[in-house]
Amino acid sequence: MAAHIESKDIKALPVLPYSDLRAKLKSGDILFASGDYLVSKAIQKVTGSPWSHVGIVFRLDSIDRVLLLESVEDIGVRFAPLSKYLNDYEDKRPYKGRVVLARCKDVNSATVEGIATFGIDELTQPYDKDEIAKILARITLGIGKKEKDREYICSELVHECFSHAGKEFAFNPKEFISPEDVWLDEKVSLVGRIL
Repeated sequence: MAAHIESKDIKALPVLPYSDLRAKLKSGDILFASGDYLVSKAIQKVTGSPWSHVGIVFRLDSIDRVLLLESVEDIGVRFAPLSKYLNDYEDKRPYKGRVVLARCKDVNSATVEGIATFGIDELTQPYDKDEIAKILARITLGIGKKEKDREYICSELVHECFSHAGKEFAFNPKEFISPEDVWLDEKVSLVGRIL
């Protein structure tokens, strides 16, 4: 996008019928969520961004499914149906917040293969709860640096998947990557809002 967006701007985007947008989605597209949950609000406050979550879309046309590769707090790295956000995110209710989909330019089948290979190899790796505290220390105290491991916050997973496929998103000056940093990349463009 290469431009920051405010919560009010996301809310102003038209909500497109998922069935219409689903037909246009491609493997390698990126989901951005702006949640209304307590953890989401904390992430938004710390990063100065409306985005609280990011994941990667995969189309499996042979079984008529669109899946999201993501890292979530209670599970770690997983695949989940994208429709889960719309219908049954929690207790048979939709995701509480806004969800948009975007596309990284120049993603081809080799890129998707690289993203998928790395992402599938990382399935079940834990969510990096310690990284959240380390990011807070880097932001507020200016201390610490990113250590490479196989635990992931959502944006680290997206970064690593794309990086292994030859498409890198830049870390910010505080040495972490947030959903906002992925959003701001000039390679990323909006596809549409689904929630």
